[in-house]
Amino acid sequence: MLQTSARLLRLLSLFQERRNWTGLDLCQRLEVTDRTLRRDVERLRSLGYPVHSASGAAGGYQLGSGASLPPLLLDDDEAVAVAVGLRTAASGSVAGIAESSVRALAKLEQVLPGRLRRRVAALSSFIEPLSKTGPQVDAGLLAALAAACRDQEGAGFEYRDHTGVASSRNVEPHCLVPTGFRWYLVAWDLARADWRTFRVDRMGSKLTRGARFTARRPPEGGFPAYVARSVSLAPYTHRARVLLYATLETMKELIPPTVGVLEPEREDRCVLSTGAHSLGALAIHLSWLSVDFEILEPEELKDQVRSLAERLARACG
Repeated sequence: MLQTSARLLRLLSLFQERRNWTGLDLCQRLEVTDRTLRRDVERLRSLGYPVHSASGAAGGYQLGSGASLPPLLLDDDEAVAVAVGLRTAASGSVAGIAESSVRALAKLEQVLPGRLRRRVAALSSFIEPLSKTGPQVDAGLLAALAAACRDQEGAGFEYRDHTGVASSRNVEPHCLVPTGFRWYLVAWDLARADWRTFRVDRMGSKLTRGARFTARRPPEGGFPAYVARSVSLAPYTHRARVLLYATLETMKELIPPTVGVLEPEREDRCVLSTGAHSLGALAIHLSWLSVDFEILEPEELKDQVRSLAERLARACG
């Protein structure tokens, strides 16, 4: 009986780890026969877990959604991550989720072992939001996008760009990337046949489901790097490349990826690619850096920096 119970817990953990399983894969992971697997699946169904099955070459098992939420299995690290995440969500960066986060956190901490409660308390005591201002995203939309990325299902939505122009987009969602108070969806835009980033707070609340797709190779550098290039360069009319006389590791601590893209040049220097809506703003931002630098391009930025230097010198008499 104990072996059967332990096996059911293991089977449930596998279903929650991955959405689709073939019968052969499950039998191998559990080291049981196909007949035993079918009996265990029936036991899970009798406990309220909606396990779907299909026969044929593309068949297998899938844990679906039912009328009520069955118990979930979390390991220690997952439980701590969920608890800390719920506490952080209560800060209000996701619209309409603060109250629900508090209720869910109360239920979770009620059953957490003492050792895990101490870990959660220690981590949470050092997490304080600087501000609750900024764009908010709909929690339901965020969850739907995450599911579309996970299940490799196409999505359609209304989108408003940075100029306020609205359009209908059909995409293959691949990854959600948070940057501070903003969430970005990285997706393959079917109409444009290219990668695009979409600010989730600019998307319509209604998400239509599309056809299943095969995951594409990520853009160069991966999804977070693509978002960094998109938000630090693409929106701006003026762009610059600057050689910084400091190591890449040093400058990564000073320049977040949403401000500029850093690339190694030599062991003791790196190149910054960044943008702004005016050359004057670029000159001022570069003056804030605590390291020596050399402007690689554009030439017009050098004139702006010279003018700024002269004005600052005059201010000192």
